[in-house]
Amino acid sequence: MSGIDWLVLCFTLLSIIGYGIYKSRGTKSMQGYLLADRQLPWYHVGFSVMATQASAITFLSAPGQGYTDGLRFVQFYFGLPLAMVVLCITFIPIFHKLNVYTAYEYLEKRFDGKTRLLTAFLFLLQRGLSTGITIYAPAIILSTILGIDILYTIVANGVLVISYTVYGGTKAVSHTHLLQMSIIFASLFLAAWLVVHLLPENVSFTDALHIAGKMNKLNALDTEFDLNNRYNLWSGLIGGFFLQLSYFGTDQSQVGRYLTGSSINQSRMGLVMNGLIKIPMQFFILLIGVLVFSFYQFHQEPVFFNKVETEKLQHSSYSKEYQELQSAFQKANAYKLSCVNELVEAVHAKNKTAIESTGHKLQIAEAQSRAVKKQVQVLIEKNNALADSNDSNYIFLRFVTEQLPVGVVGLLIAIIFLAAMGSTASGLNSLASTTVIDFYKRVIKKGGSDADYVSATRKATYAWGVFCIITAIYASKLGNLIEAVNILGSLFYGTILGIFIVAFYLRKVGGNAVFISALIAEVFVVGAWLMELTAFLWLNVIGCLLVVIFSMAFQKLSKK
Repeated sequence: MSGIDWLVLCFTLLSIIGYGIYKSRGTKSMQGYLLADRQLPWYHVGFSVMATQASAITFLSAPGQGYTDGLRFVQFYFGLPLAMVVLCITFIPIFHKLNVYTAYEYLEKRFDGKTRLLTAFLFLLQRGLSTGITIYAPAIILSTILGIDILYTIVANGVLVISYTVYGGTKAVSHTHLLQMSIIFASLFLAAWLVVHLLPENVSFTDALHIAGKMNKLNALDTEFDLNNRYNLWSGLIGGFFLQLSYFGTDQSQVGRYLTGSSINQSRMGLVMNGLIKIPMQFFILLIGVLVFSFYQFHQEPVFFNKVETEKLQHSSYSKEYQELQSAFQKANAYKLSCVNELVEAVHAKNKTAIESTGHKLQIAEAQSRAVKKQVQVLIEKNNALADSNDSNYIFLRFVTEQLPVGVVGLLIAIIFLAAMGSTASGLNSLASTTVIDFYKRVIKKGGSDADYVSATRKATYAWGVFCIITAIYASKLGNLIEAVNILGSLFYGTILGIFIVAFYLRKVGGNAVFISALIAEVFVVGAWLMELTAFLWLNVIGCLLVVIFSMAFQKLSKK
């Protein structure tokens, strides 16, 4: 990056951090530190909810997902609006009226202490691992740009977020979210315009979509019911509904965001805002990845987008094999470019026969390129067993740093960092609040003062920060990060949601029945995932239904 890019990056990041610290000054009470005194308006709640979900992974891996797999990932969010409706009717009123700090406090009032602690533990395990992945994502950027070991960038990024989260708590997190999302939206529109602007003069936006469509990248809707297909209409509507309902209704990183609303209606409006904006936003981010794919059909595509790994390969004993594969890849790309140009001419001439035949040739050329890329990936793994051989996380980053103008590079890198800081801060804040409210205050130190609990929350934030940094160090083996986070959530969210569904709707079921059911369901879900019995989104449905069904069965048996 140029000096101007570094200046833009540093100024943007420091401004956001300074703003958050300034707005949260004087926060001393538990209500202020954990819930921002419950005074935030609906748009503040909405942006904070969105910023928590939209991590660096969203802006780093989602374009890569669109580049490699097209638009079909957007189906993952189809259940979101339905989940928002249920949350507004049931979850929000109950949490607000009980005046709770965490969602899990309600479970002790409804069931018993052990059910509360089990659910809080499952959340801590899942959110701790997920937050570690969100720290890893921006560390990739610094490592790639500076050419230094990713270990150092992971630690630096983790320490930066921990510092202002510890100082300001939820108030600092919420206020920084508002400014972050405003900058992020503006930057995304700029990025999309620039991608189209960088296409050849004779290639329009619609031409780029034609090219992407002929190469199966505009597959936004798949209506076929298939339990083994990760992304289709049914897995998105049903599995996605259960996942989103659990995430927004039982994950403290989100519950803590809308509990800051000044009233039930303000919290509801914030969630409705999120439900209306999230799907178009995610579609737009994936579309940027698709447009980047079209861009590289006219320019030399890297055989592997992770520069760090290819440079290691060049200086290894496999250097000669790598050079041969790179030469073969360039030849395949040259043939593909001729096919693309033929397709553009056919589209302009509106020659349907030529469009179909050229599109078929283009798919064959793309298959040849992919075969060479696969061989390079195998070579990288041979050279270094610990290498990050999945380069989809590096596609958008490589495009931004090599193709965009000076100043814009720094701004787009900044939005990835802003997203990382927002979601990581929310994660650390929710981990610390759950640790203190559901374990420390409940088990270790009852009846302490506000100052005691605020101090304990700050210490817990530090401790969880260290845990998440350690997790981030091992995150490189998880493949595409946006998928990894959602798979990890699916292992726990179904069980947690099942517990809350029983709590809200099955009033006759007691604590012992739901506790045993949750343990059995969690073992089954993890087992189903290890044996690859179904696509991960369905694990949310399975976990929830198992808890509900077993709870009713065990309750009847206990009565007999």
